[in-house]
Amino acid sequence: MEPFFIILFIVFVIVVLIFGWLWSAKRRKELSAWAYANGLSFDSSKDRHFDDRFREFTCLRQGHSRYAYNVMQGTIADLPIIAFDYHYATGSGKNRSDHYISAVITQSPIPLKHLFIRREHIFDKVTEFFGLDDIDFESAEFSRKFFVKAKDKRWAYDVIHQRMMEYLLEGPKLNIQFDHERIIVWNGRRFKPDEFETGTTHIKKVVELLPEYLVKQQTQMEQA
Repeated sequence: MEPFFIILFIVFVIVVLIFGWLWSAKRRKELSAWAYANGLSFDSSKDRHFDDRFREFTCLRQGHSRYAYNVMQGTIADLPIIAFDYHYATGSGKNRSDHYISAVITQSPIPLKHLFIRREHIFDKVTEFFGLDDIDFESAEFSRKFFVKAKDKRWAYDVIHQRMMEYLLEGPKLNIQFDHERIIVWNGRRFKPDEFETGTTHIKKVVELLPEYLVKQQTQMEQA
């Protein structure tokens, strides 16, 4: 009976590989169609230096064997956009796990400061107990639902004003991070093709909601 189970296992592996190849081909086709419909370029090859270009984004610095693929790049509504799938692995050998996420990055029209915004989860309550709290806001509902970290709290309060809080409470559940010149949105899994549209719209709205006085202030600092 042993040869039978070996053959069965081999057939199973072949079926899984074929299914994975067909699924990947279907995804490439759908994403390339979305990219071209929005005037973006499309490149399905693996970019193994992608994380070096965006060193400050935590979601791109996890694990090992990191690379971006299905990269869509160009301009949407005057906003420079890079949308992509991303892979990283944790562990090794039999304990290796492969992880896949999607994200959208835009170049900010003004200089930024570091800021991290995401929905709260149960582990945040544990860290809060040990005094590792995040930033609280006047809106109790927003503070309860969102985890916010920034080196400069004043910057966080400037960016996350009342209208921004209202939008984030009603908007898609996407994580947001600022580095000094870019913004990224993601949610820890691969986007469906139409969710890239959601991510692009979301990041555009965040940029639009940056208060005018902050835009002027940061622009003047850059020109000084």
